[in-house]
Amino acid sequence: MTSSLNGKTVIVIGGSSGIGAAVAKAAADRGAQVVLAGRRLSSGSENGLRSEPVDVTDAASLQRLFEAVGRFDHLIYTSGPSVRAKNLIETDLNEAQDNFNVKLWGSLRAIQLALPYLDEHGSITLTSGQLGRKLAPGQFIKTGINAATEALGKQLAKELAPRRVNVVSPGVIDTPAYAGLAEEQRLAMFAKAGGALPVGRVGQAEEVAAGYVLAMENGFMTGAVIDIDGGGLL
Repeated sequence: MTSSLNGKTVIVIGGSSGIGAAVAKAAADRGAQVVLAGRRLSSGSENGLRSEPVDVTDAASLQRLFEAVGRFDHLIYTSGPSVRAKNLIETDLNEAQDNFNVKLWGSLRAIQLALPYLDEHGSITLTSGQLGRKLAPGQFIKTGINAATEALGKQLAKELAPRRVNVVSPGVIDTPAYAGLAEEQRLAMFAKAGGALPVGRVGQAEEVAAGYVLAMENGFMTGAVIDIDGGGLL
């Protein structure tokens, strides 16, 4: 059976590492022409993947990206800031605003500027996270961003139809996002978090990438939030 991604063009914003890179590889393995876009990338091609620089906080940078790629079929947005857990009373709200600017407003900028180039029957897949619905002290920034992203996905699924819009919500995933921790500390954290899940472990980026592939390939899926969290919301 021929994959519905075969010959399609997919842009992955935030694709330089972690979940975004795994999505790019999964799409390329299914025959897609993949463009990785990120702040730390430069224009080029490697291992069959095209890369382009983009700053999601800069509309002109996003415009240049879409002009460089031209017509395409699927937009994946995985860009997100590194957010430290803090209570509201301890938080610099300018810093919090910067976090929202990357993940929430960045996705809105990207979608708005992508629309003239995105196929009428294409798709958009955003990224939230289980903290949007699993509340924890000190995580109001992630909760706010992720909850807003999930609401945005549903609203835009109606507004942008027949284009499809979905959201993938990962749980605790072993990615470079935790590279700032010492190895022993990181493994202990994964062991503790995984041990509390029904599946008994944390997730891998490749497992989450399968959710984005599903959202791209399933033409009857829109307005959905796809939880890939090992049962973390149960």
